[in-house]
Amino acid sequence: MTDTSTDAPPAGEMGYEQARDELVAVVRRLEAGGSTLEESLALWERGEELAAVCRRWLEGARARLDAVLAEGGEDAADEVADEEGPADGRE
Repeated sequence: MTDTSTDAPPAGEMGYEQARDELVAVVRRLEAGGSTLEESLALWERGEELAAVCRRWLEGARARLDAVLAEGGEDAADEVADEEGPADGRE
């Protein structure tokens, strides 16, 4: 069986972008086919872990935005967005 997590940190220790990028790579490998059933299952399981990490990060971001909006309204949310940069993580 191929190790799907070689040199990759445990999913729970990853940031959003790192988990998202690895998830994209896992999906591409699954879509490309050619893997054994065992390899495909390992990839699927890793993908589920990575998707859960992404979901937790996004839920945390939503909670932070909701808290800011509840405290200070739209102007405060705009300030947070300006401080953190573009939503996609690129500058």
